[in-house]
Amino acid sequence: MPKREVALILNINKPYDRKVVAGIARFTRTHRSWRLYVEDEPLAKIPDLRRWQGQGIIADLDDQQVLDAVRGLTIPVVNIGGAIFDESWSHDTSYVTTDNEAVARMAADHLMNQGFTNFAYCGVRQSPFNPWSRLRAKAFRQILRAHGFDCSEFNGRHTNARQWESVQTEMCKWLSTLQTPVGLFSCNDARARHVQEGCRRLGLRIPGDVAILGVDNDELMCDLANPALSSISLGTDRIGYEAANLLDDLMSGRRISKARRWQVIEPIGVVTRESTNLIAITDQDVAHAVEFIRSRIAEGIQVSDVAKAADLSRSTLDNRFKEILGRTVHDEIVRARLERTKELLLTTDCTLTDIAKQTGFGTVQYLATVFRQSTGQTPGEYRKMNARQ
Repeated sequence: MPKREVALILNINKPYDRKVVAGIARFTRTHRSWRLYVEDEPLAKIPDLRRWQGQGIIADLDDQQVLDAVRGLTIPVVNIGGAIFDESWSHDTSYVTTDNEAVARMAADHLMNQGFTNFAYCGVRQSPFNPWSRLRAKAFRQILRAHGFDCSEFNGRHTNARQWESVQTEMCKWLSTLQTPVGLFSCNDARARHVQEGCRRLGLRIPGDVAILGVDNDELMCDLANPALSSISLGTDRIGYEAANLLDDLMSGRRISKARRWQVIEPIGVVTRESTNLIAITDQDVAHAVEFIRSRIAEGIQVSDVAKAADLSRSTLDNRFKEILGRTVHDEIVRARLERTKELLLTTDCTLTDIAKQTGFGTVQYLATVFRQSTGQTPGEYRKMNARQ
């Protein structure tokens, strides 16, 4: 089979694009009929499309220069950027991108589970290339509103680091209006670092006053942040793999459904670091009980153990859990076990037997039953679909 020429027009210096490339590489390891054009030099990342004789392109179209270069091409183009364009401007353009509503839902669940009742969203100034910020803000507000909470939103006029003082002037003015403690969801990790600097200038404690959650899980930047930044890990490896798989079918002339041509990929999960490591529950008995559950998760604790630690009757503690968290003590134990299970599946090579012991499920059978009821997947399916490659 002759090799197909495929151009990757991506900014591989960006963590998001680099992780997408890892997924593309995983596809090409088993489909060796591809020959790739890929350059890390920004000025060279777009081939001379007038002379290049390729059969397909995977591109990050969150860039006007790239968009202009591929507009009107007759070969298949798959977009992996956050800017979603419909078929009206190029009949062969498809996309595989992040499920922004799922990102917002994950953020809201994480911050609500930490006990926050005050919430904020920090986005970026609107442009044709960042609809993902608006989509995340809208979904975040709607989810919180359904639970009876309001949300303060800020986008600002300045987001460029070259306008740093203007960025911080706007940021500090907004942050000073927030009621604390507040759970703050930032549209991405870069914007979250702007928030962190604003908090530092105002003397706001992180996470004591402002708990900050970003998106992208840029490990280097998250760990360099002070304190280390919690962030939502996106399914970027899968985005890359599915984009390559889709392009391969398009180049082969296979009939593709609209649903497959326009795909959204769910995020993997929240990677919790110091910036949200806080239980913001004003009822000290409930806060103590939640901390007890999370710290003793491997011990197979029961509701009676939690009630004893809180020095309350089971019925009293259950009623206060329902009033404050909207779930029972048993629900919180199961939730904490599942979250720890997901973390171990994605970040370790532990066997299911070891994970069952470390999460208090005890047996693989019990773990697998509860996990499938919650996620619709077996632990093995979840690990295979979401684990880093």
